[in-house]
Amino acid sequence: MRLTRACWTSPCRPPRPQVIVQKEAGRSPVQMIGDTSFMYLKVGTIFLVAVSQGNAQAAVCFQFLSALVTIIKSYCGPDMNDDTIRNNFVLIYELLDETLDYGYPQNTTVDLLKMYITQKGEQQNTEGEPVTPSNITIQATGAISWRKEGIKYRKNELFIDVVEQCNLMVSNKGTVLRNDVAGSIMVKCYLSGMPECKFGLNDKLLLDNEAKNKAGKARRAGAGIEIDDCSFHQCVKLGKFDQDRTVSFVPPDGEFQLMNYRISDSINLPFRVLPVVKELGRTRIEVNVKVKSMYTFKLFATNVVIKIPLPKNTAQVHINTVAGKAKYEAAEGAVMWRIRRFPGDTEYALSGEVEIINSVSEKAWGRPPITMDFQVPMFAASGLHVRFLKVFEKSNYQTIKWVRYITKAGTYQHRI
Repeated sequence: MRLTRACWTSPCRPPRPQVIVQKEAGRSPVQMIGDTSFMYLKVGTIFLVAVSQGNAQAAVCFQFLSALVTIIKSYCGPDMNDDTIRNNFVLIYELLDETLDYGYPQNTTVDLLKMYITQKGEQQNTEGEPVTPSNITIQATGAISWRKEGIKYRKNELFIDVVEQCNLMVSNKGTVLRNDVAGSIMVKCYLSGMPECKFGLNDKLLLDNEAKNKAGKARRAGAGIEIDDCSFHQCVKLGKFDQDRTVSFVPPDGEFQLMNYRISDSINLPFRVLPVVKELGRTRIEVNVKVKSMYTFKLFATNVVIKIPLPKNTAQVHINTVAGKAKYEAAEGAVMWRIRRFPGDTEYALSGEVEIINSVSEKAWGRPPITMDFQVPMFAASGLHVRFLKVFEKSNYQTIKWVRYITKAGTYQHRI
């Protein structure tokens, strides 16, 4: 095993003849030897180790190590092993010199590093573009490291996709045990120049402030959503968001994830499941499942799959349904009910009888929960809505702007 070490704080003491990581390392990624901390990340057969003698933030250390792995792979190829480190030692040393300065992380953006470190790794297949010294200075010292100047498009377009995963857990008595939405805002940016984008959400704090300022004429207080927690891409101006709850940013070119958020209040459930599973003696089970779509009739869900688990000793299954296709799949141990298109404000039902083999074992059937998988375009389960979207650029060109919503199933379960 080889160790690649990145000194994190002030110069460390001379190496001590002690084992940092054994061949079979323990589960803890942090090892303490005296007053020195060794935080390591293992990639294949390579250990990347950050060393600190102070009270360094462990999360920052591991974030830097992860970024370093991405940088090395982008230069030297996807396979990171002993030969990769040995054959590209000079390049990796130069990368470490650029990414760390006196133990403090500096620049870990791959695109920016490639602007002025044009050396190719031995396993790299992509061809580097020549960069003039003036461009190197601009890219290395500019405040915006994630977007280079001189980008031009014939058609300027900006796409915002609000992607939400709806999580639900309902007990067999109908009590909601878990109900939240984990969402992300994805951006596809094909804009010329150095534009600044700005959009606003129906955030509860913002709407309440507007209602107070306008004395309730335009909007009532209390409308909107409450975001429990969120995180942003580095391009977002956090001070602007804290001030007026608008998201302002100079976007990187291409596709990237702008924001993550979580909401657990006032969730609009896309589906409601009403299962009735009865065990009739030791050899028969009666199954009745109703699924109702709770969104408006103007929308529809696609690729809906309802998984209804059955005992392992199932012998024969008779199923009746008027919507979609339902079939018992022994490999899944469940009835797989597939509906390609599920309109809004609609209820579908499935009924069936299951014959099971009388088992010698006295162990009762565990009754796993019914699970769902689905996609509902143009529907946001959290109620999040992009109220406005603006693009500012000094050339004042026209921009084609799109905002799309989609809700997918996360952990969507109903116990039976």
